[in-house]
Amino acid sequence: MDTHAHTDTTTFTTIESPLGELLLVGRAGVLTSLSMPGQRTAPAVRADWRRDDDAFSEATAQLAAYFAGRLTRFDLRFAADGTDFQRRVWQAVDAIPYGTTTTYGALGARLGVARADTPAVGAALGANPLLIVRPCHRVIGADGSMRGYAGGVERKVRLLTHEGALQPTLV
Repeated sequence: MDTHAHTDTTTFTTIESPLGELLLVGRAGVLTSLSMPGQRTAPAVRADWRRDDDAFSEATAQLAAYFAGRLTRFDLRFAADGTDFQRRVWQAVDAIPYGTTTTYGALGARLGVARADTPAVGAALGANPLLIVRPCHRVIGADGSMRGYAGGVERKVRLLTHEGALQPTLV
């Protein structure tokens, strides 16, 4: 029996979260996308994909622990296609600690990006296919404003409040 028959098959699952239903997509046990309803650039499930909840059991467990406040750093195998610049930005985002934020400009400076090219940092973050586990939600405007989150600014605020980087607002 060929045990590698499905290694090139794209698999997916969906899970419920406080942010709505999340779509997890992967290949050969490696997470390649984590997206939310209404997200710009979110993939749509294709007919040639195979639903495989078991393939994402570790990601599901870690996301549940994160949303329950028991996990502050994901330890998952993931890969995402992107340009060299995008991958550099995403790697820098991976180093932003739980419960903290940085600005687009500071992230760009850390990467040696000229101030005038800071929008390219924002564009790379907007192309991040791994929301939540690759914490682009931790990057905010220099004035403290919430902007530019592919999953929606409201979800960015909810994630940062969950992590303690923002204080809950009283309504």
